[in-house]
Amino acid sequence: MANVQTIVSRKGAAVLTVGPEASALDASKLMNEHKIGALVVLENDRVKGMFTERDVLRRIVADQRDPAVTPVGDVMTVDVVTCSPDIEIDCARNIFMEKRIRHLPVLDAQEKLIGLISIGDLNAWELNGQEMKIAALEEYLYGTI
Repeated sequence: MANVQTIVSRKGAAVLTVGPEASALDASKLMNEHKIGALVVLENDRVKGMFTERDVLRRIVADQRDPAVTPVGDVMTVDVVTCSPDIEIDCARNIFMEKRIRHLPVLDAQEKLIGLISIGDLNAWELNGQEMKIAALEEYLYGTI
């Protein structure tokens, strides 16, 4: 069975991050520019939180805060669920479902950020695997056309 490192290696380890002092407006613009739903909040190379689309809705829009002057650190999700690169993909899927999250930072043994996977990444990985199985079965059943 494949592990999370397999997805990180395939996707690439580059992760967009912000510091807790960044404005929610700047962070939101960064997410919009890169068409992503979350940023990892780092302070001194350590994960301090996640800033997500849900945070924008629940903690900025609903609370009528001005995103231009609201620091990400004031509205980020602080109880961040993380995983190691060694866990199996099925285990990661269970984390996504049980914790009801969409993004999972991947940390090495020294708790340094080495990647970020999303539920979409996991779905794409599994879909690719299913497509390969179908192609192999079709080849077996029908031979080369």
